Amino acid sequence: MPDASGNQTVVSVTGLTKRFGERLVVDNISFDIQRGQCVGFLGPNGAGKTTCINMLLGLVEKSAGEIRIFDLEVPRFHREIKARIGVVPQADSLDPDLSVEENLRTYAGYFRMPRRLARARVEELLHFFALHNRRDEIIEHLSGGQRRRLLLARALLNEPELLILDEPTIGLDPQARHLIWERLAILQAQGTTMLLTSHYLDEVSRLSQRVLILDHGHVVVQGEPRQLITDLVGVEVFEVDGTTAELDALEASFKKCNARLERVGDKLYVYAREDCTRLAKVMGEADNWVRRPANLEDLFIQLTGRSLREA
Repeated sequence: MPDASGNQTVVSVTGLTKRFGERLVVDNISFDIQRGQCVGFLGPNGAGKTTCINMLLGLVEKSAGEIRIFDLEVPRFHREIKARIGVVPQADSLDPDLSVEENLRTYAGYFRMPRRLARARVEELLHFFALHNRRDEIIEHLSGGQRRRLLLARALLNEPELLILDEPTIGLDPQARHLIWERLAILQAQGTTMLLTSHYLDEVSRLSQRVLILDHGHVVVQGEPRQLITDLVGVEVFEVDGTTAELDALEASFKKCNARLERVGDKLYVYAREDCTRLAKVMGEADNWVRRPANLEDLFIQLTGRSLREA
């Protein structure tokens, strides 16, 4: 269904809530995903991300609210929706007894694809993900990057309109991550809509046009990443290591600039809201410091805290 600006809404979530007994896991969240858009779905462990995704997939029953995908109600039209989406799970769910090609052909059978079409689609995806030379390998002989690429290929067999990616490059080396990013960018350019969860925030920054940060079951912020960073964090960040006396002295100097300060142990973070050359001059007196653009990780830490959490 098109919105007021003419964009077509693929996913619409309104007032979504989930309780497990007395525990409120997802608390009245709402968001939309427009066709061709990649939305980064972020949050610390235990924030409610996995529960939200499982409700979108019809695997967990919601306590309240409404979910519509392709303007079809979830879970009422689960079968029709499932035929039009692809899912890349965080856990490896490939069949270890089958070869690369057999994994794809078997999965194609779940969609009752005609044999000729399935063969063509498998061949296309083997080449797209650089797996054609591994078609006869059994799964245990594949590297981690090859297995993740195969999971992506499998998710795309039915040419999904919506792709749900749960940590798609977890544990991979830089080369494998970049190959997957390139393929996802191509898919997005072709109009595939994506919902991406990842703890690699550089990945989210690279792929997403919008982000949604969830914490304690609430949506704490959502919007265009660069704009959120500028509005809520600043333009650039200075990180300084030093003694207590050195950092105390630097703090006093920084108060003259439009900046927010944060002390964490023997490190000082300065979040500058403008290009303040005075800061760089002050920093020149310190021994160990870096100056960099503010990024999505700064935003995430600012909104959800620095404390390590258990899932």
